[in-house]
Amino acid sequence: MNKLKHFISQSFIGGVLVIAPIIILLLAMRWAMNSVQALIAPLTNPLERLTGAPSLAIDALVIAFILLGCFMVGTLVATSAGRWLQNFIDNHLARFAPGYKLIRDIIQQMFGANSNSPFTRGEAAVVQLYGTQSPARATAIITSRHSNGWYTVFVPTGPNPTSGFVYHLPPECVEPRPDIKLDAAFRSIISCGAGSADLGIIKTDTQQQYPNQ
Repeated sequence: MNKLKHFISQSFIGGVLVIAPIIILLLAMRWAMNSVQALIAPLTNPLERLTGAPSLAIDALVIAFILLGCFMVGTLVATSAGRWLQNFIDNHLARFAPGYKLIRDIIQQMFGANSNSPFTRGEAAVVQLYGTQSPARATAIITSRHSNGWYTVFVPTGPNPTSGFVYHLPPECVEPRPDIKLDAAFRSIISCGAGSADLGIIKTDTQQQYPNQ
């Protein structure tokens, strides 16, 4: 009887583990679709009344035009005149809407549009935030090296690696890890440290194998 109960419970839990992520994904897709439809409603509603076309076709048409507009704007800002216009608009929007610059910088960091973005040009490292005598270590991204040997590092927080803390540390507290790819380090941070052992985050004789540079 106990084996039967164990089999039933394990089968039920296994089924939930398979079905629940699918349901959550479908709910997320539904929420995203509803959000997009609500966002473009000022454009789609007049077109539906004017043409009488199905709402799904109108939504697809409007989204296609928005994507085409993004492509055209991207092509424009690649030119010198477009960059001047972008800077002009950015400066004026930043003056009247202070939150605009913050949102723009976050998006540029996420998509790697900023050449100094730690998400694309940083270097993985293991740091000792509390000095060399402390056993505690943290996964970090080197964002700057200074002439006196010090490092500026960004320590992301899991599971959201876009937030974190900036530290300025002496070289003895920073262990650059060129053997760890940046995307692998971020995957480990997103999973709250899972996979750190596979990456070799903690090694013996690290100072000898990966000397500070």
